[in-house]
Amino acid sequence: MTKRYSCKLAHINDTHSHFDPTPIHFNLLHQGKALTLHTHTGGYSRLGFQIEKARHQAIENQQNFLFLHGGDSFQGTLYFREFKGRANAHLLNLLQPDAMVLGNHEIDAGNGPVASFLDNINFPLLAGNMDLSQEAPNKQAKLKNHPNLLDFDPQTQTAKVLLKPFNDKTLAIVGITLDQMKDIARPDPDTHFIDAIETTQKTVNKLKQQGINHIIVLSHLGLNQDKLLAEKVPEISLIVGGHSHSLQGDFSQLGLPSLPYAETVNTVPILQAGKYAETLGIVDIDFNAKGQVTRLHGHNYFMLDKHFILESTEEIAEEDYPWAKNQLENHPNILWDAQQDTIQSAIETLYRPALIALEEQVINVIPRPFIHTRLPSKHLPHGSEISPWVSRSIYHETRILDERIDFALHNAGGVRQSLAKGRLTLAEVVGRLLPFDLPLVKYQIQGKYLYQAIESSINHATNNGVIGTGAGSFPYTYGLRYFYEGGRPLGQRITQLDLLMQDNVHSSNQEAIWKTIEYEEYYVGVSSEYTASGKEGYQALKQACWQSAIDELSLAEAFIQFMQKEQNMEQALPLQVHYQSHL
Repeated sequence: MTKRYSCKLAHINDTHSHFDPTPIHFNLLHQGKALTLHTHTGGYSRLGFQIEKARHQAIENQQNFLFLHGGDSFQGTLYFREFKGRANAHLLNLLQPDAMVLGNHEIDAGNGPVASFLDNINFPLLAGNMDLSQEAPNKQAKLKNHPNLLDFDPQTQTAKVLLKPFNDKTLAIVGITLDQMKDIARPDPDTHFIDAIETTQKTVNKLKQQGINHIIVLSHLGLNQDKLLAEKVPEISLIVGGHSHSLQGDFSQLGLPSLPYAETVNTVPILQAGKYAETLGIVDIDFNAKGQVTRLHGHNYFMLDKHFILESTEEIAEEDYPWAKNQLENHPNILWDAQQDTIQSAIETLYRPALIALEEQVINVIPRPFIHTRLPSKHLPHGSEISPWVSRSIYHETRILDERIDFALHNAGGVRQSLAKGRLTLAEVVGRLLPFDLPLVKYQIQGKYLYQAIESSINHATNNGVIGTGAGSFPYTYGLRYFYEGGRPLGQRITQLDLLMQDNVHSSNQEAIWKTIEYEEYYVGVSSEYTASGKEGYQALKQACWQSAIDELSLAEAFIQFMQKEQNMEQALPLQVHYQSHL
């Protein structure tokens, strides 16, 4: 008789310190009327309840149970700003993951926060392609040989792996993270990241030689790189991923994009569960003795409030509410707001009080929702609606300090979410919209390097002819208008680059005036320290004649000061992103 190897798996990724439920809206269509449904989803106490329930179901069904985190627990909200990684470690311990993979945002501030995190967690952190063999022996924040870290083994040139009993077999969990970490994060100089695919292949080969066939890769590479990994290393049983914030599953009835859940490449299913603890993946998986997945049944689930608000440009009818409620109740991928009391109590007593004062400081009122998307799309051909306002705030507030400023340039990943209609609080800005609070840098640079920086950062964001670092590198500007044609040869994709000659956005009687950026002319720009340092395709900015830190202002502070001046956000900004895909 063929032996059944069964596992119930729960998975999350890119939770970014979203311990509380996150606001979300769905777009519904009822009898020709467009409805927007506003509610909240997820958060750690709701995750805790559903994970605990799934764990008990696995025991009842005599299944193995796994709970895995696909990386990027750090950053994202006021909780991280106030408590750094301490709250993350404590609340993750209460969720009891079997393992988490190192994400790029765990190492934004160097190895120190990772070392502290490792000291406080009760589960292993996997980073199988992080090479610590050159780590300075006397440094304070040592990671090498930490008992909670499974990193790269320089002796075998493979990843250290987590082994778990799996009926009469052994299950291996291999943690692989981005090998471009130095481009998008700030690991210490003595910390290196080895090629992700090569490390995985060597590790899988070693496991197979040991007779271990059931191999899960816990990845923080992003969905596109996970597909490439499955294509190159088909001996993997399953990939549980993160980094690209990909929400898999059919949510088209709710007005959300649809990606196939457990998309399969080379018989290797790939799982990812969105972002911000908004959703939880729960899946039942059967393997054969060779480690191949033979059956997979599961979904990503929202965990919603039982109450919601409906909005429409037309009059809301009495029957719209029960219809909308019925749509939610009958959707196969929706759970409700039951919570785990221990986790909820910890959040409310230990962490939330420090945030309440910031939640009460209103800095502006937003007249309509401003959607943040990293890349332009069919529905938003000029990309993010809020990022240009962030860039304008940097431009405006920095120009008060230095009138030489010609433009602002910022990457999409530095803005973390959309803005909802209504009150904009200090907490919303520093905790959710711009949680990284990056220093600002001004610099003088020749026009030819601006052409290079804009094209290169877009190429990295879209994988247009390069192995990219993720959509977060996509450039948003103020005072700098660009036209990008992705089908043109490398080096010729910026067909036009213009400088705004007068910031007259709020003068309804004047058109924006633009002047072509000349290759040999010099211009003064402002960017975050992260972007100005040449990360994620912005290497050309390192060719600046000079760079100077702006000590008086950070990214978040510039936006807060700007928004406190009663900005009229109903007025459209001059369009500065003109993008044509290579696809």
